[in-house]
Amino acid sequence: MKNILIIEDNLEVRENTAEILELAGYKVFTAENGKIGVEVAIDEKPDLIVCDIMMPVLDGYGVLHLLSKNPETTTIPFIFLTAKAEKSDYQKGMEMGADGYISKPFDDTELLNAIETRLRKSEILKRSYTHDQAGVDSFIDSVKSSTNIKLLSDGYEVAKFKKKHSLYSEAGYPRNLFFVKSGKVKTYKINEDGKELIIEVSSTGDFVGYTPILEDTIYKDAAEILEDAEVMIIPREDFVNLISYDSQVAGQFIKLLAKNVREKEDRLLSLAYNSVRKRVASGLIEIFDKFKGETQEDTRIKISRDDLARIVGTATESLIRTLSDFKSEKLIDIESGKILILQENKLRYLSN
Repeated sequence: MKNILIIEDNLEVRENTAEILELAGYKVFTAENGKIGVEVAIDEKPDLIVCDIMMPVLDGYGVLHLLSKNPETTTIPFIFLTAKAEKSDYQKGMEMGADGYISKPFDDTELLNAIETRLRKSEILKRSYTHDQAGVDSFIDSVKSSTNIKLLSDGYEVAKFKKKHSLYSEAGYPRNLFFVKSGKVKTYKINEDGKELIIEVSSTGDFVGYTPILEDTIYKDAAEILEDAEVMIIPREDFVNLISYDSQVAGQFIKLLAKNVREKEDRLLSLAYNSVRKRVASGLIEIFDKFKGETQEDTRIKISRDDLARIVGTATESLIRTLSDFKSEKLIDIESGKILILQENKLRYLSN
């Protein structure tokens, strides 16, 4: 039985919400303000927290801030519950790391669907996946069943290649990610004297060809089958969705990519993050160039966060967090829903 904590100062809302969840089979804890809610969360370690924003003593933002700093509660899924439906509340909550947002009044189905979705996602993050095809298949299946990430295929092709078969060539454009089910693959470069330099030999459980996708560049090396191999082929679009839609899901996938090697994990996380930053910067510049005001002094962009996320090709949540970073770095500002470009040249540099 999953445990849910409801932090809500309105007695009627708190009791009605608790009743709905108890009827759905959840064990429910309640708290009438943020301070008590933090104490209950630390004591009980619930599987998920539903928290109002506007409360006495300690508001919902304060609750999320305190729990995110505590190693024992930082990974608990957190859903804001509020009567305020302004986008600024949603954006602030997502920038702080909330997993979702429900506006009051809500119906039973909306509440239960939001909770079930976040709990399924939480299960993905808790699991350990083996570094073989079964582990990759299990991860992909979990993502498809537990998140809104859209993938192109229900199953990925596993191709058999003979020794010396070329997977990709230097300066080519990356269209797929490769997972070695069996056999060996070498990545190499040819120097000016025609001498081959082997960069890495990949074997069962290794991914090949992800760095140029993350960096959005052409291949800087070549890959060739070193020993007869079976290779799973994952389309570039699916890989990008898996590492950019949700930072927590991306982190789990990167553990598969890096085989839990910490230095490699850190580098890949950095690449994934930089990839989102680059796309957001590029999207801002594209919109700025096309739709800027009649005067050159007008550097404001009016576009919804959802539309900008679609242009950039990332989740709205990831976009909001990146815009928040850009704002803290004083690259942009946000005024009355409009994005104000403060440092156009730096954004152009980031987008290249």
